[in-house]
Amino acid sequence: MAVPIDKHLPAFCHRSFNLYNIQPGEQGGQTLDPSKFSFNDELVTAWTGVGTQLNGIGHIGINNVYYNGNKAQDFVTVEGVKKLGIEKVPPIVTRAVVLDMVAYYNKAIVPGGTEFTVSDIQAVLKKQNIEIKKGDVVLFNTGWLELIDKDNKQFLEVEPGIGMEAAKWLADKGIVAFGGDTWASEVYPNSYGSEEFPINQYMLAKRGIYNLELIDTRPLVKEKVWEFLFVLGQPLYVGSTQVNINPVAIY
Repeated sequence: MAVPIDKHLPAFCHRSFNLYNIQPGEQGGQTLDPSKFSFNDELVTAWTGVGTQLNGIGHIGINNVYYNGNKAQDFVTVEGVKKLGIEKVPPIVTRAVVLDMVAYYNKAIVPGGTEFTVSDIQAVLKKQNIEIKKGDVVLFNTGWLELIDKDNKQFLEVEPGIGMEAAKWLADKGIVAFGGDTWASEVYPNSYGSEEFPINQYMLAKRGIYNLELIDTRPLVKEKVWEFLFVLGQPLYVGSTQVNINPVAIY
């Protein structure tokens, strides 16, 4: 359910991705004999928050206080976090549901700034004849990936998603993770105040619920697969708070 990543993929703010192919033995000054041994190596210089990603509970805090009351000064270093790192996240193998907000709003792409309320979510659940259970991963299909390479500016400036009412309702359901096909998994910009990403602050720092971004739900929606087995074993980058992923849907 991942999107392919290259240097052209739009990413939040300062983030970038660059891959370089190195062929040892084929550059000046090296001694490997390519007739006996040749291979390709790739060097990647990138932010871990580019493309389809898992945001862990150490990624976003509130006033420099993170999940379970951990203060930044006690565990954040230039070489990564000493607590709440991605390497502590277990493999996620659980039931997942996808909510087709495109069909609900009857638009090819749900307009940026559209807030999904509890009543909106309940209406979609009823229409799709499914329910959200404890331990679920909940994903929203908004059509937002269709903007990539067509309108990258709009893609990054705004997005549809859940508001605080829906976030609290989902958290109380006991879900493991929330997300979808947008880059922040919440309505943006925040229309209720000056806070940046208040939903992520609440879900990660207060409730310990993971965020899954840029999940490609289009094939599932096309086949009307509303519930499935979600399987993820992410790279264990010690000290990182987010990481590129390629989750798999089994149905």
